[in-house]
Amino acid sequence: MASTKKLSSKKISRKKTPAKKVVRKAVLKKKPAAKTVKPKKTGVKKTAAVKKSVKKNATTKKSKAVKSKAAFPQIGNAAPSFSLLNQEGKKISLSDFAGKENVVLYFYPRAMTPGCTVQACGIRDSVAEFKALDTVVLGVSPDAVKPLVKFRERDKLNFDLLSDPDHIIAEKYGAWGLKKFMGREFMGVLRSTFIIGKDGKLKFIMDQVNTTTHHDDVLAIIKSLS
Repeated sequence: MASTKKLSSKKISRKKTPAKKVVRKAVLKKKPAAKTVKPKKTGVKKTAAVKKSVKKNATTKKSKAVKSKAAFPQIGNAAPSFSLLNQEGKKISLSDFAGKENVVLYFYPRAMTPGCTVQACGIRDSVAEFKALDTVVLGVSPDAVKPLVKFRERDKLNFDLLSDPDHIIAEKYGAWGLKKFMGREFMGVLRSTFIIGKDGKLKFIMDQVNTTTHHDDVLAIIKSLS
């Protein structure tokens, strides 16, 4: 009987020993699993942070572009002064016309482009009518003097074109701001026209310009103001 008990106790102790080894193996398997999870979570957080910073930068740039558009000057106030070079390199100032003639100051994006050519040719063919109303027309663009010479000669324009390369005068008149074309946003000249009286005060602002009928539209406004 004593020998039987010894055998049974040996069997029991043998069974318990592999059980402990199984537990240890299970613990060892869990440790590498925990390590692989941590870097994945960190990567997701970094990606989200990058996306947020990109969105913030894009919003900031867009808001700056919108804010950079200047406001139009107040009708009834003195028109902003200017002195710019014309196609001959001669300085033309607003003060040159004080007490003598009305001034039609129109801003256009670029010399010799289709829309700007149509607009300029309409004024060219109506210069006699403008003169009859004691009015001089001046076209302003960011072009340098040289392209203005070509524009005037090519289309036989009979009025002064002024060079505003740094768009300083365009900004003074609120004719420089954010533009949209074919899904692209950029800063440029906002096609607009300002009618200034002989007294140097701003009489009318045209911010919606039809290049084909522009000359007729301006003549009609001047007649209504006189």
